[in-house]
Amino acid sequence: MLKLLRPAMTRILTPLGRALVRRGIGPNAVTAIGTLGTVISALLLFPLGYLTAGALAITLFVLFDLLDGVVARLGGGGGSTWGAFLDSTLDRVADAAVFAGLIMYFIFRGDALMAAVTLACLVLGGLVSYAKARAEGLGLTCDVGLAERPERLVVALVAACFAGLGVPYILPVGMWLLAVASAITVVQRVVHVHKQTDGKQPGER
Repeated sequence: MLKLLRPAMTRILTPLGRALVRRGIGPNAVTAIGTLGTVISALLLFPLGYLTAGALAITLFVLFDLLDGVVARLGGGGGSTWGAFLDSTLDRVADAAVFAGLIMYFIFRGDALMAAVTLACLVLGGLVSYAKARAEGLGLTCDVGLAERPERLVVALVAACFAGLGVPYILPVGMWLLAVASAITVVQRVVHVHKQTDGKQPGER
């Protein structure tokens, strides 16, 4: 759903991408900076209870996920196999940091139930990504589901931001909804891949 916003965001980020290209900054460096900023923001600010500041800082660094593609295109290369691998791998690192920070937030406040629910969000989110990667590695498609990575990040960051502003219950509700949506997405992807394979052995058409 949020993929529809990608073209508009790309146009907005293009001037910044041009400036980075002129200074010799490549897409892999942009990817690494975005991931590092996300990890530091999530693991430092969330556990200390700075939810709004953490969410806003992470949102800024998450934009680097779009900016690296803009830089790759403007640089004339259009991206590389290594760059695609690095981007996907560091996306998993960033996602893990966001939810790990929220897990620590709940643990420090003695809320074991919500820490467990947030851990479920982390694990199920990893399964969502793995299902797609594994399917594509087998030559199949798996670009379906209720809660893909952009949706998961939006729910987590919006809930954290408003929780930091004092809105009651929004973070627990957000985590519960995200856990359920992620579980549904895992099932959707498993079913989607099963329909494509229909019991065939690997390599069969």
